[in-house]
Amino acid sequence: MPGQIWGVAAPGPDGPLVATSYDGDELSRTVLTALDLSGAVVWQHRADGHPYPPLVSANDTVWIARRDARGCVLTELDLTGRVVRSVALEHEPHEHLGAFVLLANGFCGSWLPADPFRVVPPDHLPRVARHDEHGRTLWSATIPVGSLKPADTGPPETRPNVPPEPRTLAAAHWQPLLISADRVAAGFADDGSGIGVTFFLDLADGTVLARTPPGPRCRCAIAAPGEFLIGEQGYGIFRTTRYDRAGTAVQQWPSHALLLIDRNGGIRGPESENIRRLRSRFRGLAEDGTLFGGPLLRDYYTTYPALDRNGTAVFWREGQLIAVDTDFYLRVLFASEDERAVMSRVLLLADGQVVFSLGSDLLIFRDTGLGPLDDGPWPCDGGGLNGNPVRYQ
Repeated sequence: MPGQIWGVAAPGPDGPLVATSYDGDELSRTVLTALDLSGAVVWQHRADGHPYPPLVSANDTVWIARRDARGCVLTELDLTGRVVRSVALEHEPHEHLGAFVLLANGFCGSWLPADPFRVVPPDHLPRVARHDEHGRTLWSATIPVGSLKPADTGPPETRPNVPPEPRTLAAAHWQPLLISADRVAAGFADDGSGIGVTFFLDLADGTVLARTPPGPRCRCAIAAPGEFLIGEQGYGIFRTTRYDRAGTAVQQWPSHALLLIDRNGGIRGPESENIRRLRSRFRGLAEDGTLFGGPLLRDYYTTYPALDRNGTAVFWREGQLIAVDTDFYLRVLFASEDERAVMSRVLLLADGQVVFSLGSDLLIFRDTGLGPLDDGPWPCDGGGLNGNPVRYQ
């Protein structure tokens, strides 16, 4: 690709692939590249603005975010690379788009009160908004972030140095905006410490229903209609909590993992902990809050996995392409000395083809023996090949 890849998606298992990346050393410019499953470039489209992951609509069009004189604009392209339309989302001049998702009749976005790493002006707050297909605001909910001082941390030596009020704000680094049925989960975090919070809203009118306690928010997933899994890892905390449609915590597990949820509601995935890396395993999460043991995993850096219909998970971890089946038997499908740590999610395509990125390279593996992607609520990051984390609509 022209530069570091920011996201990959596909309209279906037969492709084509679409990926957003930097334009070489131009970090404020996006390149959208379409490729066939042989890896050949079909077309490219360039736009101003920092890359966001591409989202594929139900109509098999691709949406990217860009900037122009109107501020943040979403552009729709068909699979030939032709621009179908551009939509300017209503927002204030000082606001920065944190994340966006596609809805059947519009969009939902999270808005930051300042650009990333810029000090937030006094009395400026983030918000979540629903926009119609023309970008007009249907509702806007101010998010009262408040203090991000965690109430529950580990030993004193692991406690984060968090100011009483965050000076800089970002959309949560992982899964910043999820929609399940009539519920929205929007994550925001302090840029410096990574301490964040998730707010749960009603999709119909933007009512803020609940929020999580501040903590080192990490990987999250859609668990069921209106329900979410929120993972936390760091500063002595290592857990995953399930929240129901009221935003109430109903179950917790002493593990943080890149979780997959199959069509029967089973939850599993590779643990991710950046402190004691040698204790991580591939885990199953039981309904009663206990864990199923699995094989030990080396090191830390891991692509978000994908799950096939036979219950086998596939992911890249520290130079190895790994498959773990329903009996937690681990197979190494490919091994190399590649230790790059900037990576995309895994896409599982037709005939068991596995696709993901490392740095600016897109890797395609064939003859893996894997089946089609599972059709559960969260068989891969984004909830499906299209990368649009909206389920049960």
